[in-house]
Amino acid sequence: MDRSQIKGFVAKRVAKELKDGDVVNLGIGLPTLIPNYLPHDVDITLQSENGFVGIGPTPDEENVNKYIVNAGGAPVSINEGGAFFDSSSSFGIIRGGHVDVTVLGALQVDEQGNLANWMIPGKLVPGMGGAMDLVVGAKKVIVAMEHTAKGKHKILKECVLPLTAKNQVDLIVTEMGVMEVTKEGLLLVEINEEFTIEEIQAATEAKLIISENLVPMK
Repeated sequence: MDRSQIKGFVAKRVAKELKDGDVVNLGIGLPTLIPNYLPHDVDITLQSENGFVGIGPTPDEENVNKYIVNAGGAPVSINEGGAFFDSSSSFGIIRGGHVDVTVLGALQVDEQGNLANWMIPGKLVPGMGGAMDLVVGAKKVIVAMEHTAKGKHKILKECVLPLTAKNQVDLIVTEMGVMEVTKEGLLLVEINEEFTIEEIQAATEAKLIISENLVPMK
């Protein structure tokens, strides 16, 4: 698969996990593309940890308001009925379990559902942001990412980078397939038919369990 297609492909598949009425937090990067692929009959409320709900479409250059940006600093719009509030209220929503789904990327994720996505030792990082709270506070956690990083495994037996959270990831979606985190390990439930099972396993350090009901990616 051409690398230029991967982000849109993954975002389109993750969009199918979101249900009408969900309150959803989208991490920076690839997850911000997900609203572009939502069915017209699905209405979700997007929450931003820097203090508002009701994120709308990305504005064009003529309609950018420099005071309305998401947690990654990118300009966004706000839908009718949206609301602004302070950080304590925002994190009260997150820590109070009012976010149905959080979708974010990862540097590493492992077969136990551990997530490392905030720093690489020795490299300058801006901080963890709201990731730790979002991963623990949301009802469902989806990791949306490229399967490997320059050919190196990102889906591991055990994360080696500093963890964002332990045992919190529910679903992993990459350009190669969809994997559920289970007590037995990573269950491959959907496969991109451009790849074989052997190719997906070779790109994955963790041992994959192949579902008896394995289907093509939706």
